[in-house]
Amino acid sequence: MRLPAPEHAGAPVQPIRIRPARRRRVLDALLLVLAALVVAGVLLLLSASLGPSALLLCGFLALVPLGICLLGLRWIDRWDPEPRSALLFAFLWGAGASVVVTLALGSYVVQLLGSALTTAPPELLGPVLQAPLVEEFAKGLGVLILVYTRRSHFDGPVDGIVYAGTVAAGFAFTENILYFGAAVLEPGAAGSLVGVFILRGLFSPFAHVMFTAVLGFALGAALVRGGGNLRILRAFVLGLLPAIGGHMLWNGGTLVLFDDFFLFYLVVQVPLFGAAVLAVVLLRASERRLTEARLADYARTGWFTAGEVRMLATAPGRAQALAWARRAGAEEDMREFIRTGTRIAHTRQRMLSGRRDADYAAVERELLEQAELRRAGIIRRAS
Repeated sequence: MRLPAPEHAGAPVQPIRIRPARRRRVLDALLLVLAALVVAGVLLLLSASLGPSALLLCGFLALVPLGICLLGLRWIDRWDPEPRSALLFAFLWGAGASVVVTLALGSYVVQLLGSALTTAPPELLGPVLQAPLVEEFAKGLGVLILVYTRRSHFDGPVDGIVYAGTVAAGFAFTENILYFGAAVLEPGAAGSLVGVFILRGLFSPFAHVMFTAVLGFALGAALVRGGGNLRILRAFVLGLLPAIGGHMLWNGGTLVLFDDFFLFYLVVQVPLFGAAVLAVVLLRASERRLTEARLADYARTGWFTAGEVRMLATAPGRAQALAWARRAGAEEDMREFIRTGTRIAHTRQRMLSGRRDADYAAVERELLEQAELRRAGIIRRAS
């Protein structure tokens, strides 16, 4: 039986860590600290408004839809996981800064809309028009910041979806606390809270994620083509428009289109969610095909064998390789070998697409050496 291990050892090399420039590391750390402080401030305001006990209860309930969203995003991100620090910033921005921006701009936007649309009823101005405009802009700012501070980690639409979805999951977490808290303060709190939890936490946990993911898709697609500032900002606007439109449809469906919520849910919301899942499945398949095609370039020059390409670029190959490595005591090296192989493929794609936002030739050399190191470690532990 042929073992699904790397097929040649290569020369031993010293461990390598590919680090961003010191200035970039400092900026990333500063952004994380600032985002965390804003979240802390938001939680203090919520505690003062709802009371500590109600905040704990509502926060606990809000963890349910948050967990559902994060599990879904983790599934999307499995092929080429994004850095945890970048995902943490995305979540913190959504849970804190996006909420602050929304609250700061909301009343002004309502006034502007009211002046422009004098005959529009209040229930249309706020939830259907103002909320989608302000909330999607606030969430989108976080994704845009990541584009400029973590551009080298954007390999395509899937990465944009993951970052945008994480921002949206953070925003939905805080927003759910607000909605649950409002239900707690109403007469007949138990019944109101259960109803709001079912509608927001169980029926539509992915709503915000789906809206903002469209913006993430647009930004990720723009970066694939080596987007400069103009292309990035154009993609931001073009992605923001359908995100806002989808949000308006979601919020206004029962006010404008349907009288019955469950009919609206079945006719509009469920098909939208199904279309989103199908789109993600197709994008993930495209990501796997790209990995295989780019690693095949290296196989033709001897850096990888054909067997290694199959192992690194297919889900069954990865699963079989990890199972074998686990039995051989080389699981950590195998996981890193797989991650490094994926990064090599994406780095190659960036070079072919003409991206100039980093020295990808140097990154490529370091990653190839890292792959040699991991391959040697696997064979040493398995022998």
